[in-house]
Amino acid sequence: MGRIEVHEFISLDGVYENPGWTAEYPFDPRMGEAIGRLTGPGSELLLGRRTYEMFAPAWSARSDADDPGASFFNGARKNVVSTTLRDPDWNNSRVMGGYDADAIRSLRDEVEGSLYVSGSGTLVRAMLRDGLVDGLHLFVFPVVLGVGERLFTDDEPVRLTLAGSEAYDSGVVHLAYSQT
Repeated sequence: MGRIEVHEFISLDGVYENPGWTAEYPFDPRMGEAIGRLTGPGSELLLGRRTYEMFAPAWSARSDADDPGASFFNGARKNVVSTTLRDPDWNNSRVMGGYDADAIRSLRDEVEGSLYVSGSGTLVRAMLRDGLVDGLHLFVFPVVLGVGERLFTDDEPVRLTLAGSEAYDSGVVHLAYSQT
């Protein structure tokens, strides 16, 4: 049985949308190592449609020489939660249909490693609501944006337990949580 591991880049005020604002902060190799631990052997991607549509052109054009994560992103199976995406063209991609907690539980049971989720805020909020997230990895950047889509909304409380933390020289903090 696999795990669902969520990775998000967020601002201090919880904005995760369009993380181009992270570019002004140096990417610490230890951040890459932390993310790499979430994408080990037997792992697959689980993405919402909007994130898939951003990732496909960006990652499919990269090689390991460009980014050490390219082999994972291009080689792993990509499971896309969407009611509108029909024919994904990024290799190893399949559309699961609309959000279905039971289908995601079944998929998690089939995976040897983890189901790695990045971005995909609507999907992540639904999985948190349904208690499906095993690990929530927030890379909190020292900036307040004031506007943008936030990962956490006022819908309902989410209870989490701190599983670990790591601070980087850039001021970014990795907070690892498990869902209680």
